[in-house]
Amino acid sequence: MASRHPPESDALRGSIDLLVLKALSLAPMHGWGIGLRIQQISRGRLEVNQGSLYPALQRLEHRGDIESAWQSTENNRRARYYTITRQGRKALGEEVDKWKRFADTIALILES
Repeated sequence: MASRHPPESDALRGSIDLLVLKALSLAPMHGWGIGLRIQQISRGRLEVNQGSLYPALQRLEHRGDIESAWQSTENNRRARYYTITRQGRKALGEEVDKWKRFADTIALILES
């Protein structure tokens, strides 16, 4: 029997930008920390692949939704820390609204 990806991984692919913006709305952090925060907030149900996270960070920075700067971590290592911008907060609100409408529509279909 072939194994399927859990539904969370399929949903995650289409919503990584939203999840990154949400994590950064809580506090600035480095890439590894963003992945951990998403896993923590989802109570371990979502695990962000670093191969998906870093392209999302580049995409969001290119769009102006986040900014980054090199800083020292708690362990005295250099890491790029990301911060959500005003534009990113607006985009987050819009994406949350879109996601809620989408989820409501799926719920309607499933309940019929």
